[in-house]
Formats: sequence, C-alpha cells, structure tokens
Amino acid sequence: MRLSSVLLSPFYALQLASGAKSFADNPIIGSKTLNRMGLHAKRVSIAMDMADWRRKSLARLVTAEQRREYDENGFVKIENFLPPEVFAQVTSELENSDFDRYDMLQGTTVTRRALIDDSDVERLPGFKAARNDPRMTNLLRYVSSSDGQPLLVVQVVMALASTPSKEASADPQTALHSDTFQPTAKAWLFLKDVGEEDGPFSYVPGSHKITPQRLLWEQRISESADTIENKYSARGSLRVMPHELTALGYGQPVKMVVKANTLIVADTHGFHARCPSYKQTTRIEIYGSLRRNPFLPFTGLHVASLPVIKSQMNRLIIGAMGLRGKLGLKGSPWVKAGLGKAGEWSKRLKQPGA
Repeated sequence: MRLSSVLLSPFYALQLASGAKSFADNPIIGSKTLNRMGLHAKRVSIAMDMADWRRKSLARLVTAEQRREYDENGFVKIENFLPPEVFAQVTSELENSDFDRYDMLQGTTVTRRALIDDSDVERLPGFKAARNDPRMTNLLRYVSSSDGQPLLVVQVVMALASTPSKEASADPQTALHSDTFQPTAKAWLFLKDVGEEDGPFSYVPGSHKITPQRLLWEQRISESADTIENKYSARGSLRVMPHELTALGYGQPVKMVVKANTLIVADTHGFHARCPSYKQTTRIEIYGSLRRNPFLPFTGLHVASLPVIKSQMNRLIIGAMGLRGKLGLKGSPWVKAGLGKAGEWSKRLKQPGA
C-alpha cells in the first residue's frame, strides 16, 4: 500500500459508513481481501435493509397503487401527469426563455442542464407549478427512502445518429448499469413524445431488488476489483450485459416509449440505460434526483432542505464541482454553454451538413 493510502486510511475507513462506492478510489472499499470476507456484499445488504426500513415511514407520501408498482417493477409511471394548461405553459416557457446552461459531452451525446433556481421561477409560473408539485417530490422521496430535498432541473439530451457498434458504446449511459450499491431515485417528466428511435430510457423490471444471484455476482466483481476494465464499474456503477440478466434472476429491459407529459420515477440501483438512437434526436424533460447516505437511521435532517441551500441548489452544485476541479481534485464534467434556449442544438456536436 502506498504511503499516501496509509496516511489517508482513517478517511477511507470513514467512507465505509457513507455512500462512497468506488473500488478504484478507495483501497478499503476495493480491497480484494476484505471483499472476499464479504465487505461489499455486507454494505449492499445493510443499505437495502435500511432503505426498506426507512421507506415504511414514508408510505403515506404515495398511493397504495404507486407502492405496489414500485415494489413490483422498481419504477412508477404516471401518464398525463400535469394538468393540460400547466403542461402547455411549461413547454411555452422553455421554448421562449433563456437560461444559464451547462453541457456534459459523452460519446456523441450532450446532456444539458438549464439551471432554474428560486431566483428564476417567478418569471416561469408554469415551471414553478410543475417543480413544486408534491406528487413528484413525494415519489422521489419514497423511492429513495429519504425525506430530503431533491435536485430538480430542466434537462435536454441531444444525440447524433450512431451506429449499432462503435459510436453507441462511446456513450456510457447506453450500457445497462446500476448507479450505485444503494437505492437511489431519479425522475423524468418528459416534455416531448419519446419514440422507439428517440433514445428512450430503459429499465430491467424488478432489478431494484437484490436476488441471491445478484448478491453473489456483485461479490465476485468486488473480489477482483483491481482487474475491472470498465472505468465506470471500477468506480462502483456496475455494468451488466443483457445475456447475464436471466442468471441474476431478472427479465430483459423494457423501453419507456412514452407520450409527452409522462412522469417516470425509478430506483436507479436497478439496471437501466439510455437506448442508443440511430437518428439525430433531442429529448427534453424535467429531471429530478435524490440520493443520501444509505446508512442513516432517519429520513429527515437533510442539509439541502435548508432554505439558503434549497433556494439555489442547482448553481451551488455546479459551482462546487467547478471548485473541486480548480483544487486539483476530480474535475467537473459540466462545461458552461452560456445563456440561451434550453433545447438549442449544442455547438459541441457537429450536426450533419455543418
């Protein structure tokens, strides 16, 4: 073990009681010896049990049908989510307003975030009504098993046409994966129809649950973490091949081909992916996420719920990632794209004929 790792060992040990997931960045989490003794498998099991325990106290936030749908599938889908007049107002506001924008390029796909905090929503009454709809927030809280404050932002996914082999695999989001070892919630309120060829979200129903086969699979991976070739798996976001799913006790992924104004809230501990698109596409949505320390014995006391943080969460997160890069730590994947329309095609992608 390197001297730096020895000196940082107390810090690495403390991370065991957090949501830290990277085998590559933490020599304790990635220890072959400890994982052969069951370290990773035990963290997974405890995190799942704690989430189940916390979620019981949040059952009142959602309907019995939503609880059943989540338990069975790992996601909840609601069509015609917003009232028609609110939905029309939201889409009009996003088409006609300028926003601070940040882009992340992965392969031939740009994911854009249009930052909207409390200082912006007064000029966007439709978006304010959608963002503050308690049904979305409550579903995120129930699925994540945390009564915290979700991140909510306008997101645009812009993809060039890709071929079934090379270009599609360059986008890591098109590989079936689990975000982390713990239950965590993400939401997409789609503002346009998402067709079969529009890079739809896909999900393996029931994969939010840990089967005995899944736990053994994760343990085997953790026992040889130093030989993991995929950098995302090495960082704790495990990739899986479709042909492996049956042996893990699951079925095949389902594509979320949906109409505009459909909300999907999913537990992204389950296996999911963005399907590759073989034509140029633009997908726009209100995106939400909520993830907290999986070992907390309580659901509240979330620092992001403090008014001074809640009111400007989007800009604080982007700013913190930028500061992290300036300090020589892990840099931010987000690049400032300037003021403009949320869905304006990104200059970081070369359009056909350009």
